[in-house]
Amino acid sequence: MRTLALLLALLVPLACAATPAPGAGAPGPSADRLVFAHYFTPYPLSADNEPAAQDYYTREYLDPGGEDGRHRAYGGLLRDRPPPIPPGAPATWEIDNYKVEILQAQSAGIDGFTVDILSTDGVYRDRLELLVRAAAELDTGFTIALMPDGAVLDEDSSAALVDLVGELLRYPSLHRLDDGRLLVSPFYPERFGADWWAGWMADLADEHGVEVAFVPCFLNYRASVEEFAPISHAVSWWGQRSPAGSVDGTAYAADAHERGLLWMQPVSVQDARPAQGVYDEANNSENLRLTWEQAIDGADWVQLVTWNDYAEGTQFAPSANSGTALLDITAHYTEWFRTGTPPPITRDVLYVSHRVHPAGAVPTGGQTELMELREDSSPARDEVEVLAMLTAPAEVVVEVDGRETTERQPAGVSTLDAPLAPGTVRATAMRDGATVVSVDSPWTVVAEPVVQDLGYRYTASDPPDPYGCDPGATSGPADRPVPAALPRFGRC
Repeated sequence: MRTLALLLALLVPLACAATPAPGAGAPGPSADRLVFAHYFTPYPLSADNEPAAQDYYTREYLDPGGEDGRHRAYGGLLRDRPPPIPPGAPATWEIDNYKVEILQAQSAGIDGFTVDILSTDGVYRDRLELLVRAAAELDTGFTIALMPDGAVLDEDSSAALVDLVGELLRYPSLHRLDDGRLLVSPFYPERFGADWWAGWMADLADEHGVEVAFVPCFLNYRASVEEFAPISHAVSWWGQRSPAGSVDGTAYAADAHERGLLWMQPVSVQDARPAQGVYDEANNSENLRLTWEQAIDGADWVQLVTWNDYAEGTQFAPSANSGTALLDITAHYTEWFRTGTPPPITRDVLYVSHRVHPAGAVPTGGQTELMELREDSSPARDEVEVLAMLTAPAEVVVEVDGRETTERQPAGVSTLDAPLAPGTVRATAMRDGATVVSVDSPWTVVAEPVVQDLGYRYTASDPPDPYGCDPGATSGPADRPVPAALPRFGRC
């Protein structure tokens, strides 16, 4: 029976790179250019080990009436979720699921998770330790960087945070630099100030004998970097989620390097938050491609923002709405980021992205609080995009409700847009009059949605199974370690 790791390695045939040893990189192509993905513990593959038709996502998060109706005004907390996963063994299902997510991420060239620490006790603390333990048990080189959340923790949590890190130090999967320092990358550190964090690091060193490589991830880079630079190994920024707001990434990288610091670039897909009533216009995949290009131009490390924050609609992880398409695209760019050279396209593939209704549509299901465009976002637009990765030039046709838009596209990566309209969406690539590859979006566009859903959905031609089931698979990359098979998977 094939192992899950081998099958998951075939999720992303465009590009698979060996996991590099942890360490600090330098601007320019380097094996030490690391790619992390921000992990948000409230949204694991399953919260209750129930069948998908009746689990917590379906029952409470996606249903506008879920969680005692507290999300009814904005149409439900979430618009997307992880793909359905079968229930597992009562004693091991949680850690098994974390291993699946680690292997999914690693299959796309991601080196580790930056895990949001929302609490020093309770369920989120327990999930953090299970994730760290899962990475240690897999022993595939995937690491966990700790990310205390300055927006949620309070100034009195310093001692508890020291104790928590001390408890986790027994796991070899925590990310350390080559010099042994522990990588800690707090979110919104400016809320407490540099002196608070310097004191916290001193306490950690005194009580547990560990030195920290400090990588603050700012909400406001320009207002904060001067204060934090003296205690930092690298710096980062949470970033924006639209092309209009993402132009600062390259300038921030240059500033960090002038200060003698490494730069961790935020790479993002989109952002749509029903509960907060705000969204960014990502222009289909433009924001994703732009932030990756900024990283390739000047970053040392990357943080994908986020792996699985479904409440903000920022997920890269395989999902019910986008399958594995975003991981497939990410694999291409992680390889490019590491080598400095676009990897060869070895198969023709099309990725179709679109919303399921126009941006200005008014929902009919009783939703009273609507998302509005963030002030500094790109303008809202209604387009279908085909992101083509082609081995040779081809005619690409996108059909929206029977109306065709055709354009000859070159070999490599290109895009074709067409106006969004109610109806079905299909894309085709043709050479010499013959169809090379095609994809039908499973999502019908409507003029009057029941609830407002402003996230883009992605569909890949010939998509792989999100949990690695590929009956045609015969081998995986020779340079990837292969752990023992996990329960419930490798079922081909």
